[in-house]
Amino acid sequence: MPVDQIKGCVRFVGAGPGDPDLLTVRGLKLLQQADVVVHDALVSTEILSLAQSNAQLIPVIRDTGDTGESTGRLLVELSRQGLFVVRLKGGDPSIFARLSEELLPVCEAGIPFEIVPGITAATAAAAMATISLTSRSNASAVAFVTGHECDEKSTPIDFERLASFQGTIVIYMGVEKAATWSAELIRSGMSPDTPVSVVSRCSLPHQSTVSSTLFELSNDLEALRLPSPAVIIIGQVVTEDALIRRTSKPLLDRTILVTRPQGQSDELIHAFTLLGARCIQQPTIDIVPPPTWELLDHAIQTAWSYDWIVFLSVNGVASFVSRMREANLDGRALGTAKLAAIGPGTHRSLLCAGLQCDYVPNEIRAEGLANGLRDSLSKGRFLLIRANRGRDLLRCELERAGHVVDEVVAYTSRDIEEIPSAMQHSFDRLTIDWITVTSSSIAESAIRLFGPRLQTWKVASISPITTATLIRLGVRPTVEADNATTEGIVQAILRAEKTPVGT
Repeated sequence: MPVDQIKGCVRFVGAGPGDPDLLTVRGLKLLQQADVVVHDALVSTEILSLAQSNAQLIPVIRDTGDTGESTGRLLVELSRQGLFVVRLKGGDPSIFARLSEELLPVCEAGIPFEIVPGITAATAAAAMATISLTSRSNASAVAFVTGHECDEKSTPIDFERLASFQGTIVIYMGVEKAATWSAELIRSGMSPDTPVSVVSRCSLPHQSTVSSTLFELSNDLEALRLPSPAVIIIGQVVTEDALIRRTSKPLLDRTILVTRPQGQSDELIHAFTLLGARCIQQPTIDIVPPPTWELLDHAIQTAWSYDWIVFLSVNGVASFVSRMREANLDGRALGTAKLAAIGPGTHRSLLCAGLQCDYVPNEIRAEGLANGLRDSLSKGRFLLIRANRGRDLLRCELERAGHVVDEVVAYTSRDIEEIPSAMQHSFDRLTIDWITVTSSSIAESAIRLFGPRLQTWKVASISPITTATLIRLGVRPTVEADNATTEGIVQAILRAEKTPVGT
């Protein structure tokens, strides 16, 4: 029997930093064969989704008294059941992953095992931050150090030796105790001005990279409140390739406040992060269900009777498709009705739901839809899937052309009432360079929430409609996107950053 098919064997597989594309070929092959996957809690859901659909997924929840041997005993128990067992570990199994502790029960039980390496957080973070961990001039050695030592360890970290280390230091799990170990390094002789780079959620859509110094690190981490996991790189290599990073990451050292609703900022944050920006997410509106689903459900049941069903947002598509599936219906329930989308994002959402879109205007706003649809037929029936608030232009234009128009609220856009105190604290300590404003409702809520602060930030508007709302409320945007898309708003900021002040 080929070794890949042997059951009753434990495979320790490195999951890498989080992006499924960075999983090794060997790791992927084993993951797709596993009967059971015992995984670290921080392994991304995207990687876990690569396991076969009937695989059992068991998260490992660490507690203060767990040394790893309890997980090892679980692996023994599962393998003795004749299962194909994969122990999926974040990063590389051999680096700060309690591998030896988990291996001990497996070895004592005489169970065969395999170790499949993964991309460790240090090298992944360095790549994402465009930092070379070694350098012929500044660093001919690299030290991997844990920032969260076991309390019972008999020989704690020797900070005096570490402070004089002639190379690059990479701290794993170091955010929580950064104030302690950074102070120890300075007390032991390391320069307070030593460059530091922090990479949070490396390779994931919400990745953030922050530049600091050893002295300022603790304050910066407190202000930014970077989520785990995070890797901290210390040494002259952090600034050595500054020119290269500035060329490849034109938004390096820029802080951008993203105000889209929770769960809808990933694409924008990912785009900014790839360009070197650090992103802070503070939604200004919530997207919640309508007061009742009755009207939308009825519209879905009678959707076949319309000539056109028009979707005015991604959220409208999500609600419509969700309720359609709740009723055990699919695209056949729409009969001969044609579908229209206000823009490319809404179009993509329809395609992802398996629904073919018949019309997308070049002009990404209600005027574009009205111009393209009003003369598409004579006295047609239109169903508009929309939010609880927004302009009535499309309905008015279609009715003026003699069409019958029904509107259904598929979701409610609700203002955020206040900013959490922790985020207020971050605003007090950080310099915000840009704020993105991607709808009129977000503009109105942002001005109410941020008040005078907003006047000190550069404002990127997604469309002429949003710009008009901002100006009406006393804020003139710094830039406006050429087209109302994620790419449009990113490019608008890039152009502004490349244009010298005063030109």
